[in-house]
Amino acid sequence: MVKAIIVTQPGGPEVLQLEDVPLPPPAAGEVQIEHAAIGVNFVDIYHRSGLYPLPQFPAIPGVEGAGTVVAVGADVHSLRVGDKVAYAGLPVGSYAQARNLPAHRAIALPHHVDVHQAAANMLRGITAHMLLHRVGHITQGQTVLIHAAAGGLGLILTQWAKRLGAVTIGTVGSPEKAELAHDHGLDHAILYKDQDFVAATRDLTDGQGVDAAFDGIGGETLPRTLDCVRPFGLIASIGQAGGPIAPMPLGEIGPRRSLTLSRPSVFAYAADPQSYTQAAQALFAVLSDGLRLSLGAQYALADAARAHQDMQSGRTTASPLLVA
Repeated sequence: MVKAIIVTQPGGPEVLQLEDVPLPPPAAGEVQIEHAAIGVNFVDIYHRSGLYPLPQFPAIPGVEGAGTVVAVGADVHSLRVGDKVAYAGLPVGSYAQARNLPAHRAIALPHHVDVHQAAANMLRGITAHMLLHRVGHITQGQTVLIHAAAGGLGLILTQWAKRLGAVTIGTVGSPEKAELAHDHGLDHAILYKDQDFVAATRDLTDGQGVDAAFDGIGGETLPRTLDCVRPFGLIASIGQAGGPIAPMPLGEIGPRRSLTLSRPSVFAYAADPQSYTQAAQALFAVLSDGLRLSLGAQYALADAARAHQDMQSGRTTASPLLVA
């Protein structure tokens, strides 16, 4: 038996309940991972609330973790007991002391990558790779707008975009978050509670707008972000932490503004073995070259509900963790 967070029905943070659950030996093609730490992501909140339905109930949420391989099933040759690994993506089930996982999902960690950093940032790092290299094709001299620049994804996007030669503009919720983002290389911080981020972005780009905008906020933010992007620029919508995304007529983004709107899924990206492996290896490479992974608050597994509350209320920075 292991301790795990169980969800029996969609709802608020209170539906996250700590229980003892059985854990069988890994099946053929699987490994069993004892978690050192578990990443907390907005998609976990979407799963818990029912916005993104879970495949069945009861369910163990969570899409990211890192730890040690403690058992291997038949036909597994790529990993051994004792290996340090991390993973991101589906299937859900990381909110547990240990779990079984298809072996091809577990990526062996280089010695220079800490398991806690990996647990908190694998999904975000793969998302950043997808946005910068597959979706945005960001290159030297471009200007990008990053919403929630002091969040876990925002801090990685900022640093990685700078390495590609981009000028970075980011929205943040407080002077403290602006300082954190600047410390990770952000060129221009916009305090969106005090400033009109559209006007500020236009001012910072001499009225032209940015080449690309990455928006994980949704709600009322996404339609306004269209006005931050120059003609033939790109907006990537990657979440809806600020509320549901309203229907948007094609005319709002097409002929009148000449924009491209993308809704990429990191789970689809991570489901492709080649993309998943390439993104993970690229993340490890930039880490060895000095990219910093910042850890947010750490919570006991039993306090998963509080972690969700803090994330939803905007009290978290960087990448929060559950410690198994």
